[in-house]
Amino acid sequence: MNHARLTKLLTDLRAGRTKVAAVLERLQTLPYEDLGFASVDHHRSLRQGFPEVIFCEGKTPSQVLSIARGVLKNGGPLLATRVEPAVARVLSRLAPRAEYNELARTVVVQRRKPVLQGDILVMTAGTSDIPVAEEARVTAGVMGSRVEVLYDVGVAGIHRIFDRHARLRRARVLVVVAGMDGVLPSVVGGLVDRPVIAVPTSRGYGASFGGLAALLTMLNSCAAGVGVLNIDNGFGAGCLAHRINSLGG
Repeated sequence: MNHARLTKLLTDLRAGRTKVAAVLERLQTLPYEDLGFASVDHHRSLRQGFPEVIFCEGKTPSQVLSIARGVLKNGGPLLATRVEPAVARVLSRLAPRAEYNELARTVVVQRRKPVLQGDILVMTAGTSDIPVAEEARVTAGVMGSRVEVLYDVGVAGIHRIFDRHARLRRARVLVVVAGMDGVLPSVVGGLVDRPVIAVPTSRGYGASFGGLAALLTMLNSCAAGVGVLNIDNGFGAGCLAHRINSLGG
């Protein structure tokens, strides 16, 4: 329950429009709701500006559904990540407005579209990196950032990135997603004076070790202003990019 809803509830109580028992029942869910298998954090939007996000991997459809109900009844919006098609179908029955991005494996439910601000550019080295990049794009977008994408501009054809240099320099923050050798964030970091968020992906042949090679390359980048997220963590990148993008108006 957010501050506005709590204020309205107390106002209705004083005016006699709501019974004390109803108020006490609702207060039981503050600041979180215990579902037994999960504790839904209803105050996260007050602390961090966005409700709790559901990481669906490892959860049953019924568990995801119960958590989603808790988030939505407190005003939403809802963002669920790592959503398989079966779980997406369950969520779409709960909320007809649910938008499923199969590539990003996300479900978004919004009562109203946010007013988008700033300028985030999400880039990938290759087409195989797009699912992780899409997770970042959807995350930053639902949180309220304006996001554009630039896909398949890796160093195997480095002229493709040089051709878009002006676009890179206009962005407030850049998310650069790459597998294989993971070099692209270092190249981008050497071309711009803006924060660069590097995201290694698990795409690559055997010696990429499931993204570890790209991760180590990014951690050892000699370009200034490059921060590194965990392997395949598109959600974390989108969230961080939004927070950076929101600074300074």
